[in-house]
Amino acid sequence: MSDALSRLLETRDWLLTDGATGTNLFNMGLTSGDAPELWNDEHPDRIKKLYSLAVEAGSDIFLTNSFGGNASRLKLHDAGHRARELSRKAAEIGRDVADAAGRPVIVAGSVGPTGDIMEPVGDLSHASAVEMFHEQAEGLKEGGADVLWLETISAPEEFRAAAEGFALADMPWCGTMSFDTAGRTMMGVTSADMVGLVESLPNPPIAFGANCGTGSSDILRTVLGFTAQGTERPVISKGNAGIPKYHDGHIHYDGTPDLMADYAVLARDAGAKIIGGCCGTMAEHLTAMRQALETRPRSARPTLEKIVDAVGAFTSENDGTEAAADADDARRSRRRRRA
Repeated sequence: MSDALSRLLETRDWLLTDGATGTNLFNMGLTSGDAPELWNDEHPDRIKKLYSLAVEAGSDIFLTNSFGGNASRLKLHDAGHRARELSRKAAEIGRDVADAAGRPVIVAGSVGPTGDIMEPVGDLSHASAVEMFHEQAEGLKEGGADVLWLETISAPEEFRAAAEGFALADMPWCGTMSFDTAGRTMMGVTSADMVGLVESLPNPPIAFGANCGTGSSDILRTVLGFTAQGTERPVISKGNAGIPKYHDGHIHYDGTPDLMADYAVLARDAGAKIIGGCCGTMAEHLTAMRQALETRPRSARPTLEKIVDAVGAFTSENDGTEAAADADDARRSRRRRRA
């Protein structure tokens, strides 16, 4: 393990990653429907500020402004041909910020979903998806990213295609999925399924986990689902700052810095080693999370009841794995009766 993230993981019990990209950029003037990645060229000073906010708040890892930087998504803004260039610029700005931090800070090249549905349900072929992920990976590599960071994925087919594209770029990577549909991804993947998927890959990620979703409680339950599988691979938890609410024409997240501090500690105690925020998470949230992780002692793995008491109720009755568990129980019961 010679990559920068693996080296840092070997020296620390936990790492703090960053918060929201979109929420922060909207506060800087981005308007709905615009491509944030174009700002890597048009407003590099604002992207530098985005990264610096995370580093100054204590983040050990920050993600580049390249989530929608693949050819398919950029094509909607007549910029599909600029995928490699804009990803490179996102990483270059990040490299400058990280190198000036005065401590080890990891530049993670953000890679989001293509926005297309893969075959056989949709029209996107495996080969085309691999090509798009490879193109973006090469741009992030050229710009100086330490690691690639696949996020907000729903389909296992797309996760596999990204892994293949990253292998072609010869880059280490991390990967998260979004468990936003009653404990499953939109395409039906459970936390247990993801562990199996990760370990089946010829080039598995350094770390894996969940991001975004529907709130702090739900993502913590998903983290418990990962660790229940006995995985020894570092787990990532990057949850939203509370629940989104529509107010005065805008989406606001109701998670306070205190709530996110509680969430961060619970995530650590649940088994996550890389902890951060997603939508709605600002610098003040990250500062509170860092302070809590540094000052609060480690506790036993939290129960579901403790999670609800600390950060609120779950948005679904289960984490998506109960049906499989019930089926296993039924099979064991039948075997006992036959015996």
